[in-house]
Amino acid sequence: MSAIEVRHDVGSSLTIGDGEVDLVRYTYVPDTPLLESPKPFLHPIHTRAGRLVSLFRPHDHVWHKGIAWSLPNVGDENFWGGPTYVHGQSYVQLDNNGTQQHRRVVDIGAEGETAWFSHELDWITQAGHTIITERRTITATLLSDAAWALTFDTTMTNTSGHEIAFGSPTTRGRENAGYGGLFWRGPRSFTGGSLVTSDGVGGEELRGQRAEWMAFAGRHDGDDAESLVLMVDHSANPHHPPRWFARTEDFACLNPAPFFSEELAVADGDTVRFRYGTGVADGGVADATALADSVCDVLRRADAS
Repeated sequence: MSAIEVRHDVGSSLTIGDGEVDLVRYTYVPDTPLLESPKPFLHPIHTRAGRLVSLFRPHDHVWHKGIAWSLPNVGDENFWGGPTYVHGQSYVQLDNNGTQQHRRVVDIGAEGETAWFSHELDWITQAGHTIITERRTITATLLSDAAWALTFDTTMTNTSGHEIAFGSPTTRGRENAGYGGLFWRGPRSFTGGSLVTSDGVGGEELRGQRAEWMAFAGRHDGDDAESLVLMVDHSANPHHPPRWFARTEDFACLNPAPFFSEELAVADGDTVRFRYGTGVADGGVADATALADSVCDVLRRADAS
């Protein structure tokens, strides 16, 4: 298994590869329009065989960008993008599209089969107020010739001067629409794919169900190959195990949604931490459990380090 490598476009992005394939690019200073709530994102994302498993700025939801930490209801602020759900009015475009703004790089490196990048960010409202400071770490680890893992670790501190309630459209009154958090949008060809949990295989009916991990198995145009994208919720995360916002019919997405149906109130000055593992593999439904075990092992090793 080849060693991992990092190429850093200073002040913009970094790309992590395995010597043969660029596995992922993390754009931490995007040129996103304000209406889409600018935020760092992971795209393109490839399997080790080079198959694309992410979608950027789809026409139906232009604020979807590969994998991103996207929160639609941060108090009354929108760090998701686009309009905000207002009970009784549906979605309304408000002057509340905030920005997750990169402040400085903390650490970057690669050793053996693991690469990492840490940075600090400010969450700034459309009105120009910094309400959250964040430290975020992204790591990538090679698992096998057919799979690799991405971990996402964020520590967020409320600096607003008042309590902030993190929520979702469901906590604001829209049924079964509790999206928000680490959100993956899959390729168009994945539409109609399968969702997998430790309990079995399903589809849209799994949206809103609780699970420690969930995978999406989809097919690619061209060679009809299958790939897996899997997300694991760390056991120490608030509201673990989460309810999942996942779709298969209109488009492919996965989102362990920590505020699906219950707000999380964070007092001024307090800090909240979220950790996730994501697995990316060449394979199908039958490979999901083994991939979940491997990603969970990466999270356990990170805890022990």
